[in-house]
Amino acid sequence: MRLSRSFIPTMKETPAEAQIASHRLMLRAGLVRQTSAGIYAWLPLGYRVLRNIERIVREEQNAAGAQEVLMPTIQSAELWRESGRYDDYGKEMLRIRDRHERDMLYGPTNEEVITDLFRQSVYSYRELPQILFHIQWKFRDEVRPRFGVMRGREFLMKDAYSFDMDFAGAVVSYRTMMLAYMRTFQRMGLKAIPMEAESGPIGGDLSHEFIILAPTGESQVYYDAGFEDIDWVNAKFDYNAQDLEAFFRQMTSMYAATDEKHDVAKWDKVDPARRREGRGIEVGHIFHFGTKYTKAMNATVTAADGKHVHPEMGSYGVGVSRLVGAVIEASHDAAGIIWPDSIAPFKAAILNLRRGDAACDAMCEALYAKLGAAALYDDREERAGAKFADADLMGHPWQIIVGPRGAAAGNVELKRRATGERIELPPDAALARIA
Repeated sequence: MRLSRSFIPTMKETPAEAQIASHRLMLRAGLVRQTSAGIYAWLPLGYRVLRNIERIVREEQNAAGAQEVLMPTIQSAELWRESGRYDDYGKEMLRIRDRHERDMLYGPTNEEVITDLFRQSVYSYRELPQILFHIQWKFRDEVRPRFGVMRGREFLMKDAYSFDMDFAGAVVSYRTMMLAYMRTFQRMGLKAIPMEAESGPIGGDLSHEFIILAPTGESQVYYDAGFEDIDWVNAKFDYNAQDLEAFFRQMTSMYAATDEKHDVAKWDKVDPARRREGRGIEVGHIFHFGTKYTKAMNATVTAADGKHVHPEMGSYGVGVSRLVGAVIEASHDAAGIIWPDSIAPFKAAILNLRRGDAACDAMCEALYAKLGAAALYDDREERAGAKFADADLMGHPWQIIVGPRGAAAGNVELKRRATGERIELPPDAALARIA
C-alpha cells in the first residue's frame, strides 16, 4: 500500500478522551475511530491487525480439532428463557423487539444458540465429542465503556463450545482448549499465564483466565517464572488424553493466581528467585459448566445402553478485538506501537527520504514490487522527520530507510522497531532479513 493513497488518518495530538496507552495509540496511528460510546469503526490499518489475530486463532482452533460455524448476532429471547438467563443476565444485555413484537436480543454470548443447534442435530453418543467455534461480533451494554477496544460495548470474540458424554471427556476437551490457547497467544508474541478464575454470569466450576502482563492491567497477578520458559508451539504435546494430562499436570504444578485467588501460603513456597508479580490483562477465558445448559434446554443423546444422557459442556472465549489493545498495552514505547511480527499490519515500512531523487525512487519502487502487500510504502511529499515519526507510531516491525547517500552507494538502512537497531546493507540482504 502506498501511504500517499491510503486511508490511515494519523494524529499528532493525543485525544482528550483516551486514558490508556492502547486507546491513545490506536486513535493516533489511525487504527480505529469511535462512532458511538464504546463502539468503534476499524480502519484499514487496524482491520489488518484484527484479521491477523483472527487468522492465528482460527488456525489453532482447527489444529485442535474444533469445527467452525457462524452463529447470528441477533438471538431469540425464547432460548434464553429456556436456560433461565433472560432475566438474570441484567442490563448488559441489549433487548430488542422485532416488527412482529417478538422479543429478541443482540447476543452477548452463545451458549443457548449452540445448545439449540446441538439438540437439533446430534442424537447419539457415537457423534461425540464435538467442539464447535465461531468468530463473531458481540454486544454487552457496559454502563461506562472506556479504554477504547479494551472495554467497549461491541467486540469481536472467538467462542468455542464442547459437548462430551461424561466428565472425563469434558476434561479432555477443556485441556485441549487450554493447550490451543497457549499456542495461540505465543504465536502472537505474547506470554500468557493461565490462572484459576471465577466463572461469572456464564456459570461453571472449572475455570481459567489467560493473563498477559501490562502495566495498565486490571488485575494484580502472581506467577512462577517457569511459565516464561516454555515453548508451547514446539512442545511435543499432541491432542490426545495422555499428552493432555501431562500438559495439564505441568501447567498446574506452577503457581499462578490473580489477586482475587492469591494464596499467600502457597506463594511463600515458591522459590523467591522464581516469583514474578505485575499487572495483567485478561485476553481469554475457558469454563467447564457440565450439564447446566443441556439440562435446562433438554438437549440429550442416546448412550450405549439406550438411556438418554445430557452431555457435558464447556465454553472457551478469546477476545479478538480486545487483543489488539492488549498487545499494544504490553508492547509500546514513547514513540508508538511495537507490533509483534505475526500480527503487524505490514511487515515493513519503506521510507523514501528524498522523493524525486532518481536513485531513491528507483530503489523504493523495486523494494515495493518485491514486498508487495507486506509493505507500506511512504511515498509522501513529507520531511524525513515526519516519516520516521509516523513509522514508529504505526509500529511496523521493520523500516527500510532509503536516502540519497545510501541509494547512490546501492545500500539501504534497515531498522528493527523493537530494538532500534540500525544496519546499512544492500536491498536484497535487507529483504532476506525481513523474510
